[in-house]
Amino acid sequence: MKLITHNFLSSKCMKGVNVGFPLKISASDVKVTEVDFNPEFVARIMQKIDYPALYTATESIGHLEDLPKQMVENYENDEHFLKKVHHALLQLEVINGELICPETGRKFPITNGIPNMLLNEDEI
Repeated sequence: MKLITHNFLSSKCMKGVNVGFPLKISASDVKVTEVDFNPEFVARIMQKIDYPALYTATESIGHLEDLPKQMVENYENDEHFLKKVHHALLQLEVINGELICPETGRKFPITNGIPNMLLNEDEI
């Protein structure tokens, strides 16, 4: 699961969950894959990304490196910043681990890079 995917997942559909975002990550296996850098794509997707959630996710999997804690102003024209975000969003992949609901503690497994967010009948 790439961190771009993580940034859009929530457990809000669970019974008793109001926000369900951001899901915590407990990673047992993380892979770094080279992906061609596309600054236009990264700049456009930044409008939809919750940056604090991305920062926390990157930190939790042990690959924070030098990603700034705060999103920089005028990021559209800052190629250095866009490359760091590109790395976090598209090159880091959680292969195995768990996503954890911040409100209930419910764990969702990540196996072979695929998060299983299926709920039990009593959780809906």
